[in-house]
Amino acid sequence: MPSPFPPVSVEALTGDLRGAGYLADRGLATASHIALTLGRPLLLEGEVGVGKTELAKTLAAMYDRELIRLQCYEGIDAGQALYEWDYARQLLKVRASDGGDGAIDHLFTDEFLVERPLLQAVRAGDRCVLLIDEIDRADDEFEAFLLEVLSDFQVTVPEIGTIAASSKPIVILTSNRTRELHDALKRRCLYHWIGFPAREREIDIVMSRIPGVAAAMAERVVDAVNRLRDMDLAKPPGVAETIDWAESLRVVGADSLDEQVVMDTIGAVVKDRDDLEVVGDMIGHVSSGS
Repeated sequence: MPSPFPPVSVEALTGDLRGAGYLADRGLATASHIALTLGRPLLLEGEVGVGKTELAKTLAAMYDRELIRLQCYEGIDAGQALYEWDYARQLLKVRASDGGDGAIDHLFTDEFLVERPLLQAVRAGDRCVLLIDEIDRADDEFEAFLLEVLSDFQVTVPEIGTIAASSKPIVILTSNRTRELHDALKRRCLYHWIGFPAREREIDIVMSRIPGVAAAMAERVVDAVNRLRDMDLAKPPGVAETIDWAESLRVVGADSLDEQVVMDTIGAVVKDRDDLEVVGDMIGHVSSGS
């Protein structure tokens, strides 16, 4: 059964998220509660793997809504995010009609419109969660275009007209801060920074995501990951890597974190060649036996 929407309180939302397997601290739960209640987009920034994308997935599951994901990348443009015409089907239509009168008039209708994530979200409204993932990877022009969509939640298809949302979707934007976002975009959103969790919370996350993992092993893994984060690594491991490592250790049947076990499974948590060399030189420090 879906959770009540909007949430009645920060505490209620925290409990609902925990019930869905997502452990949010009070700051994140408060920002989410305000965004959900006011119908405002929520911009989440933070390191890779700290749970930004996972929050959108959890909200979609909690409220029984479709998750519509727009994955941003360098060079993405409005057409790729909004819609395109199915030119192959249009051509077949023209050939089938044998070029008769009115054939062209019927080419630009919903029948041939291929919806991309933003148009899908506008039409779905409050039946969806729109995740605009890694907005920092897109360029300034796309970010400016996005301002219009987030302001009015309507889009214009020249051949059809303006399509407006009858209700607002939940909107989550994420950024790994590879570049600074413009103030205009931030003003349209509520903002929250997600950092690495405190030790106790990360242990709770591991134990909630991997049923049956021993508390002592969860503690050892979290402590080892924190030692890795203290190293001068190009890509410090996030919570996702902590979970991957703990699960990998469970798969191989490890009951300790000695140097050999760390060497055998380190690829689950350190995923950069240069970082692996750094860790290899300090493997004794990483292992629980140090």
